[in-house]
Amino acid sequence: MFYDTRTDRHGLPHDPFKACVVPRPIGWITTLDAGGVVNLAPYSFFNGVAGEPPMVMFASNGRKPDGPKDSIANCEATGEFVANMATWDLRDAMNRTSIPAPAGVDEAALAGLEMVPSALVKPPRVKAAPIHLECLYHQTVELPSDDPKGRNAMVVGRVIGIHIDESVLTDGLVDMAKVRPIARLGYMDYTRVDLVFSMLRPGWPVSDESEAAD
Repeated sequence: MFYDTRTDRHGLPHDPFKACVVPRPIGWITTLDAGGVVNLAPYSFFNGVAGEPPMVMFASNGRKPDGPKDSIANCEATGEFVANMATWDLRDAMNRTSIPAPAGVDEAALAGLEMVPSALVKPPRVKAAPIHLECLYHQTVELPSDDPKGRNAMVVGRVIGIHIDESVLTDGLVDMAKVRPIARLGYMDYTRVDLVFSMLRPGWPVSDESEAAD
């Protein structure tokens, strides 16, 4: 099948786009509003975008009933955020924090999550998450929006501090079998990292052994 996304006439029960770009890591983003109230929300449009220096992004689509979503507004106002690792053990709590609560509601408290201070930024971290990325807001990229009343925007942040629970390290490497991160698929589906395999990058020029393997 083929469909033009500009008309969205795919003839399927649900838009398949998000099922075509998978799996997507979940950025479980902590921010503070101007009054110091914690905001915690998961974003499946999230990823690392650079390594030197380390940079991450998350994108927010649409709006809440009472206005634009809080995470981007808080980042722009305070200049800081934390990306917490969403894991299998924290799946239910992560899902509870996706509730479209009014501004000023502490989703972490709503989900019964204990928060701990960060080292370099003011937004706190989810204590039970095994990995946290402390970030400084870099910029917002405004994206086209199909909803004239909504905001479609991408926040880019610079990672200035990383917390890794030593319980998920094996021989000095982050062991994903211990972390068991979850990721978003299409529709309301998620996946869990259970299988990890390695492949070495090929060198140049191509060796006889590499050609034989092909």
